[in-house]
Amino acid sequence: MAQEPFDFAQGRPFDFAQGKPFIICDNLVKIYQIADLESVALQGLDLVVAAGELMGIVGPSGSGKTTLMNILGGIDRPSAGRVWVGGQDLLKMSDAALNRYRRSKVGFVWQQGSRNLIPYLNALENVELPITLAGQDGRKKRQRAEGLLEAMGLADRRHHYMTQLSGGEQQRVAIAVALANNPILLLADEPTGEVDSATALTIYEAFQRLNREYGLTTLIVSHDPNIARHMGRVVAIRDGKTATETVRQSTLVSAPEGESASESTAQAEEEVFEELAVLDSAGRLQVPKEYLEHFSIKGRARLEVVEDGILIRPAPQSVHAQMAETSAANMVPVPETRRWRGLKVLSAALQTTRNRLSRRRRGAGEDGREL
Repeated sequence: MAQEPFDFAQGRPFDFAQGKPFIICDNLVKIYQIADLESVALQGLDLVVAAGELMGIVGPSGSGKTTLMNILGGIDRPSAGRVWVGGQDLLKMSDAALNRYRRSKVGFVWQQGSRNLIPYLNALENVELPITLAGQDGRKKRQRAEGLLEAMGLADRRHHYMTQLSGGEQQRVAIAVALANNPILLLADEPTGEVDSATALTIYEAFQRLNREYGLTTLIVSHDPNIARHMGRVVAIRDGKTATETVRQSTLVSAPEGESASESTAQAEEEVFEELAVLDSAGRLQVPKEYLEHFSIKGRARLEVVEDGILIRPAPQSVHAQMAETSAANMVPVPETRRWRGLKVLSAALQTTRNRLSRRRRGAGEDGREL
């Protein structure tokens, strides 16, 4: 029997009801191996997403964003750690069960239109296709597809082909395709990466409307610096770990004197964005690189408990000097890796070939034969 995720803070299993944890990633690790080289995409990532949440995921290229999406979507499996989606332990699933989960429980929206849509089908036929593959046919299939296109504001464009639709319209058709089989999770990877800012706004509004009307849990990966204005929460991933979290809040502000009641009501709320550092399950946090460079903190730091919290100070220079003398990296010999051994063997082989060719040129006659 699969182990149920347990909320140690509350002393009971997690409740996956609305507003409760829907996605739980616990110390996720993903290692890709190419030949003899290993690349670590996720390095102990922790993440909790509430049911019905609209959340953005940002980070530099190679930080692990797409790897996380692939794991949550059932496309890939982690190397270590634990992951639950809607109460299902993805690591305990067989390959067949994971295929069913990916096909029936998850909707995908990709940046490239070619991965979302079939160009020789019109918008309605594109939405109908996954419904047909799921075994549903007839009038219900047509009603379902037309209803999704209407929800996306494309009812009058349902018979148009992809070449007849703008980039924003194509992405909205792609969202309708992703929703065709009533998924419980919607994953979007750079859905606004190839459109202008005005079109990106319409796409974000479509995600907001779906989240608001259907309570669909939605995760959007993006490089858009303004994504926080359209999401309830944005998590930044750096070096395979959750680094920071930006939360959007509405605060009440007093209107200037002399304004009418209606003007005061219109300006009563102001959006505030607060960026918070994320601590993992072991109490570790990532301090932004620019902060460390500004205060010359490297290698070691001093932590002090002050009245308002914890203060991080740079360690004295004497500590840095002692650290350099006693560093394990300086005391332990670096093992010769297989890669360097291979380079040495290759270098020796090349040198032998050069020597052989040199001797042949020195001993060759005009007809090219050795003397």
